[in-house]
Amino acid sequence: MKKDKVNTEQEGLLARMGFSLANWSERWFPDAYIFAAVAVVLIAIIALLMGRTPVEIGVDFGTHYWDLIPFTMQMAFIIITGYVVASSRPVHKLIAKLSEIPKSPKGAVAFVAFFSMATSLLSWGFSLIFSGILIKEISKRVKGVDYRAMGAAGFLGLGSVWALGLSSSAALLMATKASIPPALYEISGTISMSETIFTWQNLTMIVVLIVLSVWIAFVSAPGKDKAKTAEMAGIDYGRIGNLDETKKKAERPGEWLEYSPILNLLLVAIGSVYIINVISKTGPIAALNLNNYNFMLLMIGLLLHWTPRNFLNSVANSVPAIGGVLIQFPLYAGIFGILMNSGLNDKLVEFFLSISTENSFPFIAGVYSAILGLFLPSGGGKWIVEAPYLLEAAKELNVSMAWIVQVYNASEALPNMVNPFFMLPLLGVLGVKAKDLAGYSILQLIFHAPVVLILVWLLAKTMPYVAPVFG
Repeated sequence: MKKDKVNTEQEGLLARMGFSLANWSERWFPDAYIFAAVAVVLIAIIALLMGRTPVEIGVDFGTHYWDLIPFTMQMAFIIITGYVVASSRPVHKLIAKLSEIPKSPKGAVAFVAFFSMATSLLSWGFSLIFSGILIKEISKRVKGVDYRAMGAAGFLGLGSVWALGLSSSAALLMATKASIPPALYEISGTISMSETIFTWQNLTMIVVLIVLSVWIAFVSAPGKDKAKTAEMAGIDYGRIGNLDETKKKAERPGEWLEYSPILNLLLVAIGSVYIINVISKTGPIAALNLNNYNFMLLMIGLLLHWTPRNFLNSVANSVPAIGGVLIQFPLYAGIFGILMNSGLNDKLVEFFLSISTENSFPFIAGVYSAILGLFLPSGGGKWIVEAPYLLEAAKELNVSMAWIVQVYNASEALPNMVNPFFMLPLLGVLGVKAKDLAGYSILQLIFHAPVVLILVWLLAKTMPYVAPVFG
């Protein structure tokens, strides 16, 4: 009895802490766009204090504002293609089968946590939709599951390992010469994916973080008797995220091609020729840049949806999730322009060099990236801001620039646990609010932060410095 009482008190303390943090976040955290806009103003003020005139700052901002348009579209397509693949009928059937495996509330939460992280390694956009549908299907079969714990588990991939996987914005950008801003390219050149995500060091981080996260999800999830279920919260998963069944065939002659698989199959056949040709010439790793990654997912989506009408309906449903990317990434490009032309980049390089050694720099860079992520919640956009001075400092200290990309990837995911920006697609599928997930997400963050920082520091010792590759 005494042991049960202690466990109840501990669980109550963790729950109260989670609720308090969630309520504080909901009350005080503004929209992610506000963070980006404030960052522009702060950087402009700093540039002004460094001697840049208002006219020069405005010109720097406006001149570079559209520099990231190709990258912005590439990031938007990661969301679109991820949604399209996850919402297809074959994948939905697979999810329904998987949902039959967990039998207990705690097991269900851990199960969702694992698949959230595993799918995020393929695509963070795919992971959010896949996890949302999986949660909906499990909730039909397993009674007494806490909807907050399971929702937070569904978001876990975005707060842990997504940036260590195939849709890593920073790693893909650095492997794609056309996406790298010229000023950054002069520092780093291109960095192959074989030096970043396809290394044993990166695999080590993935395995450790998945094991840790699933364990936390399992032990922290309340049992059936203490859970707050979706039904208790008035959430009806039965009406959320269902496939469109309203119309399955053409009703007019002009609609025939919309409901026929012919065009989709022809497009996939043509696209497959390109993919096979690129892989045969460069190899699978070198072929994996942002454009080819999105192209392959797009072809898979066309095939899985079978008809143009199904495909177009899925694309239309995905569009609301890309608004933040479209409006915020140009702001990051503007920040980059002010940063580079004001000389602030050089000052930041000098600062990092003054407080870092070859041994300590990966740890310091990780702490910095995690903190900045609270204010700039964007893996790719934030990397554009950080990369110039982090990579320049790494070069000066003879630290592997490829590993600094991975330090950034592992660290910048941490603040996603408390910042609702990347939760939006999942929240839309589940019909919940960010505050519902924040308590359990923050609990994961408390464990993740020290583990990630220690890993990036220890593994850095095994990564040799490689000179930049240009051309």
